[in-house]
Amino acid sequence: MRISSEDLPRQLAKGLAPLYVIHGEAMLLAIEAADAIRAAARAAGYSEREVFIAEQHFKWAELRNSAQSLSLFAERKVIDLRIPSGKPGTEGGQALQEHCEDLPPDTVTLISLPKLESASLKSKWFSALEQHGLIISADEVALAALPHWIANRLHRQQQSTDKETLAFLAQRVEGNLLAALQEIQKLALLFPPGALTFEQVSGAVMDVARYDIFKLSAAMLGGDAARFVRILDGLRAEGTATVLILWSLADDLRLLAKTARALQQSGNLDRALRDARVWGPKKPLVERAVRRFSPAFAERALQRAAQIDRLIKGLRRGDAWDELLQLGLRCARVGT
Repeated sequence: MRISSEDLPRQLAKGLAPLYVIHGEAMLLAIEAADAIRAAARAAGYSEREVFIAEQHFKWAELRNSAQSLSLFAERKVIDLRIPSGKPGTEGGQALQEHCEDLPPDTVTLISLPKLESASLKSKWFSALEQHGLIISADEVALAALPHWIANRLHRQQQSTDKETLAFLAQRVEGNLLAALQEIQKLALLFPPGALTFEQVSGAVMDVARYDIFKLSAAMLGGDAARFVRILDGLRAEGTATVLILWSLADDLRLLAKTARALQQSGNLDRALRDARVWGPKKPLVERAVRRFSPAFAERALQRAAQIDRLIKGLRRGDAWDELLQLGLRCARVGT
């Protein structure tokens, strides 16, 4: 059975399937779909998860052994198989077919694939996956459908706006779902639940100031303390909301902490970046920063960010701008 990523929540509400397959070029939608399946599995008592990344030299016997083995710690588990190339090869294709023919009990199998070529979609192994599992298409959202997609995302955070504003937002992000999501999340930080006016949305999205929060975060990750100070001063002069600045810095710190922990465990930077889901323009920044940050320092920085959040919300006393400055300087100077 084939469904879209937007239909997945309704499907999960009916109960878990034994096999899910996610494929498509929209990375954001693929990640969200996988997260939703894992969350539903955890809620249903699937407390153990085994992750396999089928890259070159992957031993497909590991998949068979996992399916046949009983857990010592949990009665139910999730087998999380990722095939980055989308090409399991002859051995992998056979292993996938055998797995489908004898799906293990009390187990949810989640298989993540990129956008597949026509030949792969017609292969025996994909046909077996489709016959026994639920196929979730994570396709890019067409520009014409993007306003509706944005409206649904606004609805999730209890906000709404008119058709003209939705069309403006869709044009502004030019079909980039990740950029669209960032703008939508920004609106949740800036405005309370309810209807948003065009002036509110355009004012938030059209901020093309020289000093912006993303450059500020890049300066922090890149270890450029002087640039961090200049940009923060510019943001303050322009009256940028401190909650928006903190959101950007904390979001990157969480990403950095996750990467640092993964690197400490595996010792492989490429794998750590992949496990932490670091991609796009942030990848080279995080790749350089993680060499300076220890997991312990990253955790302390996140704790500091949490204290600043309490300050901004009025739960503790202090100067939010000074606290943001100190946080950024500590992070920019660590390891330099």
